[in-house]
Amino acid sequence: MVLHLTAHFSGHVQGVGFRYQTQRIAQEFEVSGFVQNLADGRVLVEAEGEPAEAEGFLAEIRLQMKVFIRDTEEKRENRARTFQGFVIKR
Repeated sequence: MVLHLTAHFSGHVQGVGFRYQTQRIAQEFEVSGFVQNLADGRVLVEAEGEPAEAEGFLAEIRLQMKVFIRDTEEKRENRARTFQGFVIKR
């Protein structure tokens, strides 16, 4: 079982390198999952890993991208690992 995080970021989060920076941040943590632009202008991040790694990853996104983020909706759950690697979805 791992901690699975789902986060929807809103604000000026598309067209500013948010997905690429998120993928770069993911390389600093032991997390897997994906980042994806949504049609409604938000960015979706799904990540899983040990709790400290997953929470640290999300905190680092908020820290590094705070000038672009207006709001974040987050959901946490413990479940079996489903992802391998961290990718950008189109």
